Amino acid sequence: MTLATGNPIKRRNRCAFTLVELILVMVLLVVAISIAAPKMSSFVRGRALDSEARRILAIAHEGQSRAVSEGMPMVLWIDDKNNGYGLEEETPGKDGDTKAENYTADENVQVAVMSLNGTATTFKNLPAIRFLADGTVDENSPQMVKLTGSTGGELWLLESADRRGYEISDSEKL
Repeated sequence: MTLATGNPIKRRNRCAFTLVELILVMVLLVVAISIAAPKMSSFVRGRALDSEARRILAIAHEGQSRAVSEGMPMVLWIDDKNNGYGLEEETPGKDGDTKAENYTADENVQVAVMSLNGTATTFKNLPAIRFLADGTVDENSPQMVKLTGSTGGELWLLESADRRGYEISDSEKL
């Protein structure tokens, strides 16, 4: 068909969705999200446990490095009740330890200290891992730190056989 001016009439292709199609797509999205959301939340909680274990291990490595470089013992204290931990010089100078660090564990993770021998090193009445100036771990330091996630998963920081540090292990390897 042509107009009186001689130009053909252009028909527009309509690419529109009906209301029924839009509602159907929305229902499918809601179903997919309702299936995936619980799995994602447990994944995030599991990552919190792994992340917290790696952070404590990194602080332990920092404590060893500081003990060697500064030539004085460092302590990694752990507060089970308040779910916190930190790193400080064992005997700070009159100005205190300017490099002292304090952390609070993730709310989805509970930290507990376990010692196999009866006596355990303490710092300010809290269980503590003591790093000596030669980089080794004091023999009275706790051998294990247990991290428990809110989903029931567990990770352990275990003292290495040569008492030169700690390593992460899951409960299946104990």
